[in-house]
Amino acid sequence: MAGNVTEITEDNFQRTVLGAEKPVLVDFWATWCGPCLAIAPHVEAIANEHADRLQVGKLNIDDHPSIAGQFGVRSIPTLILFKGGKPVDQIVGAVPKSKLEEMVKKHGG
Repeated sequence: MAGNVTEITEDNFQRTVLGAEKPVLVDFWATWCGPCLAIAPHVEAIANEHADRLQVGKLNIDDHPSIAGQFGVRSIPTLILFKGGKPVDQIVGAVPKSKLEEMVKKHGG
């Protein structure tokens, strides 16, 4: 993972996402997903620009399908914003960076 983006796994999900003090944006993705690869630079930019008040992680749904299922991820990319250990917002699909910014700012990230 690049820069301020953390790899989310079944082993660290509880601590990294649900137990985080800051809001956490999780990008549910897969290596074979074209739209996921297209949005990746936006996700990395958000991580770098908001590093002081937001954590950003990527969860490969092929490697960790149970977590994707737990949060109802049926299409990728799905980006879920967690705050206080709970999902508070979500975006599905490759969207412009401005849409991600909007979601993050709406929840104090």
